Amino acid sequence: MNIRKLAVFLTIFSAFATCFAQAQGGATLIRVGAFPNITHSQPMIGKANGWFEKAMGPQAKIDWKTFNAGPSAIEALFAGAIDITYVGPNPTISGYVRSHGEALRVVAGAASGGAALVVRNDSGIQKADDFHGKKVASPQLGNTQDVALRAWLKAHGMKSRDKGGDVQVMPMANPDQLTLFLKKELDAAWAPEPWATRLVREGNGRLFLDERDLWPQGQFVVTDLIVSTKFLREHPDLVKNWIRAHVELTDWINGHLSEAKSLLNQQIQKETGKALPAGVLDEAFGRLEITYDPLRATLLSSARSAFEAGFLGAQMPDLSALYDLNALNQVMKEKGKPPFH
Repeated sequence: MNIRKLAVFLTIFSAFATCFAQAQGGATLIRVGAFPNITHSQPMIGKANGWFEKAMGPQAKIDWKTFNAGPSAIEALFAGAIDITYVGPNPTISGYVRSHGEALRVVAGAASGGAALVVRNDSGIQKADDFHGKKVASPQLGNTQDVALRAWLKAHGMKSRDKGGDVQVMPMANPDQLTLFLKKELDAAWAPEPWATRLVREGNGRLFLDERDLWPQGQFVVTDLIVSTKFLREHPDLVKNWIRAHVELTDWINGHLSEAKSLLNQQIQKETGKALPAGVLDEAFGRLEITYDPLRATLLSSARSAFEAGFLGAQMPDLSALYDLNALNQVMKEKGKPPFH
């Protein structure tokens, strides 16, 4: 089955499933994507403690979908298989551009920081020039860390092999990066947490660069909350309720870090089969900020890097309609907090 036929099939199947669910219980089915990473703390913790189900009440039924990296989640959104997803900025930008601004909107931020460039201790890498001729992984072609890696290489006068350079950029799932570190078949990886910390602690790795060091105030968006424009148009009240729950859960996480980490770890174990050691969890969280601030300026900077890496077409796209922060700012007003622009 080709991609076009698969997309049509998924759209029809998803529409049928939605109608069936509504006919059965009178509730709207919300299909929500997330990854089993700590940079997706709100959905992971929300799954573990039922936060969103309680907040949405009987008017909505939540169907959680798990992805490894952003491009897969965007394809699912295109196919009509999910309505809302937590995802990195670069797949968000790519999805927006590919759909000519029609498919999705960013409605809130979710996390800042939480990504790093890790090198294998015996790779021979001590400085930037040592990356020449090396094998460096990212989670998926065109995902947020993949774009960050290519931008960093360019800033240091290097290119990936597919662009005529000598650095072999190898997009692959995060668990596979750890496996290849241990086999000494990979020299470095630009990875999100907790995988960056796991590469250090379990894969004989060393932190070469904390990505926060590349950004003003050490803040950059690593995860956004996005909604399909169709779902946003048809169910604005449900989207606002979700955002309110997202904001309240974010504040709860930051006020109850110990309990939040425990719930997060339970969910990661459930989805990946392995809990994180306490030291890994603590170190990874130390490079991360859980937030609902969209950090718009940092996404626009990432868009420039993605364009320069060749992911966004022949000219820099217009991203002026990418954000719809109306519901978020209504929630901010309810809570006596300043709006986002």
